[in-house]
Amino acid sequence: MSPPIPTTLIRNGEVFRLEATGVTTRRADVRIAGTRIVAVAPDLPVEAGDTVIEAAGRLVLPGLINGHFHSPVNHMKGSLDSLPLEIFMLWESPHHLADALPSPREAYVRTLLAAVEMLRLGVTAVQDDAFFVPHPTPDVVDAVMQAYTDVGIRARVALDQPNVPELIKLPHLAEILPPHLRDELAVPPTFDEAALLDAYRRHIDRWHDTAEGRIRVAVSCSAPQRVTPSYFAALDDLSKRHDLPFYAHMLETKVQRVLGRTRFQGRSLVRYTADLGLLSDRMNLIHGIWLDEADMALIAEAGTVIAHNPVSNLRLGSGIMPFRALREHGIPICLGSDEAIADDTVDMWGVAKAAGLVHNLTDVDWERWPKAHEVLDCLFTGGARAMREADRLGAIEPGREADLVLLDLDSLPFTPLNDLARQLVYCGAGSAVRLTMVAGRVVFDGERVLGIDEKALRAEVRALFAARADVAAATEAEARHWLPWYREMTLRAHAEDVGLVRRLEP
Repeated sequence: MSPPIPTTLIRNGEVFRLEATGVTTRRADVRIAGTRIVAVAPDLPVEAGDTVIEAAGRLVLPGLINGHFHSPVNHMKGSLDSLPLEIFMLWESPHHLADALPSPREAYVRTLLAAVEMLRLGVTAVQDDAFFVPHPTPDVVDAVMQAYTDVGIRARVALDQPNVPELIKLPHLAEILPPHLRDELAVPPTFDEAALLDAYRRHIDRWHDTAEGRIRVAVSCSAPQRVTPSYFAALDDLSKRHDLPFYAHMLETKVQRVLGRTRFQGRSLVRYTADLGLLSDRMNLIHGIWLDEADMALIAEAGTVIAHNPVSNLRLGSGIMPFRALREHGIPICLGSDEAIADDTVDMWGVAKAAGLVHNLTDVDWERWPKAHEVLDCLFTGGARAMREADRLGAIEPGREADLVLLDLDSLPFTPLNDLARQLVYCGAGSAVRLTMVAGRVVFDGERVLGIDEKALRAEVRALFAARADVAAATEAEARHWLPWYREMTLRAHAEDVGLVRRLEP
């Protein structure tokens, strides 16, 4: 005999609803059976076996969705000054440093570290584009997945791994480097296409659609210029067969726009991807700052989602994404924090605020600036769409997953309550989170993340990564070794006219 399905009744809350032109609320109860919402209406009866959660004075909100993230550097928050992406990556992912591979335990606790922070802030779902230096191993991948499983968050996780030599990923390096260094960067990674596809097949077989559908897989090419066309196509085939999101960083920086001129016969990375037949509605095009009108038309036609990371874009000086133009093309947008050394937190409230502010610098016509409800649309609707779960996440309706957050309306961000949408976006609403629920289960009760000894976790993280000081020192030395050449390459690319302005430059 099967055990009874657990049921929960959230009573007397102000239930959030996102409309086309704003947000509304209504006083209602939310009934949950198992992982799903089954009813939303006033005065629902308490039934035998119900767990009752009193929500008077609380806003019942869909769980926030972190649409783009990289977990492997969760322990490195605050480690670096703001740096351009191509320089930043010398420290972030030193591919020539074989001893950078973490132990499974290190991978487990560093994944928990950010997941706990997300749950405390009302983030119930995350898309983790996880890279592994120098390459993924089954035990480390499993440690990441087990951490997400154990902590109770919803996660989509990809294996982000290039398979081409460093030399061809960036413009001008071949002409700048002396021969011995050029030869060193011309060597392809030892973990080749066959090994990567084996890793993906195992990843899908072992983890996809586990924990009652809470843990799922995605695929990632990292970026089109970082993989061979055959591997790119093989990943798309996996994505298509299993209906998986496909993560691809594109046109994050001006350097990447310049690379299109030299390596891809004048085509942008978007045009190159479209020409390969790989731009699709399954793809999350990450960043999308240096897009032109032709790129946007291709993206709109394909139904591709843009993953917008405004704090990371500012931290790395990458530029300002053309938000209004993308919206006018009808392109779905989700919001992401990016990684813990490009945002230094996983606070999606801060990401939403940045998205609501930075685009004000791009147009003197304030009527074209983002409105608060548009930012919330990106956060909820766009996030659900990016995860390939548009019918399961992002709203409070019968049939949806019970990924919910209770916010205290008697708190500073909402006192006085003048406009709910604006105060959600601009007023630091993370401090008002009193409960986080994922798949019908309370995972944060307003004081602690259930099942996790947070104090012990913090202590273990400090101890484990203090013991890795030698790896940090080796990474520093490796980065400094390559820095002069990468600096020259970056400055040379930025000096070129690409016909677009995405930065505020004197």
